[in-house]
Amino acid sequence: MIKIYSKNPKFYLAVDCIIFGYDIIEKELKLLLIKRSFEPAKGKWSLSGGFVQEEESLDEAASRILFNLTGLSDLYMEQLYTYGDVNRDPGSRVISTAYFALIGINELDSEIQERNGAHWRSISNLPELIFDHREMVDRALTELINRIKVHPVGFELLPDKFTLVQLQNLYEAIYQRKIDKRNFRKKILSMNLLEKQTDKERETSRKGAWYFRFNEVKYKELTRNGFFFNLTVS
Repeated sequence: MIKIYSKNPKFYLAVDCIIFGYDIIEKELKLLLIKRSFEPAKGKWSLSGGFVQEEESLDEAASRILFNLTGLSDLYMEQLYTYGDVNRDPGSRVISTAYFALIGINELDSEIQERNGAHWRSISNLPELIFDHREMVDRALTELINRIKVHPVGFELLPDKFTLVQLQNLYEAIYQRKIDKRNFRKKILSMNLLEKQTDKERETSRKGAWYFRFNEVKYKELTRNGFFFNLTVS
């Protein structure tokens, strides 16, 4: 490769991953954090990140970091924003592109999680994070709130089968507020994207609540015909 730009300043290029998970038992949105293992800020809470390698694209670097941390591939992942403040990293001039990803907490292998020193922390009670990582998290959460209103990305955080109560709990955890039960159910069921199952969830009530599944094939088909997902509720 010809070094056409060799006389120009050189910077480090990194990616940082904001990994959201939903705890269906505790009804809380959580963030996967690690204790930083090297200086600067060794031992402090951090997002998972790393430098982009010479033959990698940004997306490939983010996918590699996510896989190394979780053991999972083909995760829901979106590029969020690029952070380039001159003094954002005391170690050197580092420009970082943030990604946010959604995974089911139960999908994460506990051995891989322990080996990487990864911990789930409630989004409502986060520790102090290094550098500008809290800014990244706040922007990602705002983007997630906006996305779940008009795209069915929330289902990425739930098990394959879920009840309407569990679905509403998820949205309330992301919105960080209560929403009207009747309006929520009416709106989600009117879209005809949920398939009612033949079995019930009986762990939290004697009567039990019907399980549902999200029909992604039907959603994609409807979208091609002009359907617009809208779950904005009060």
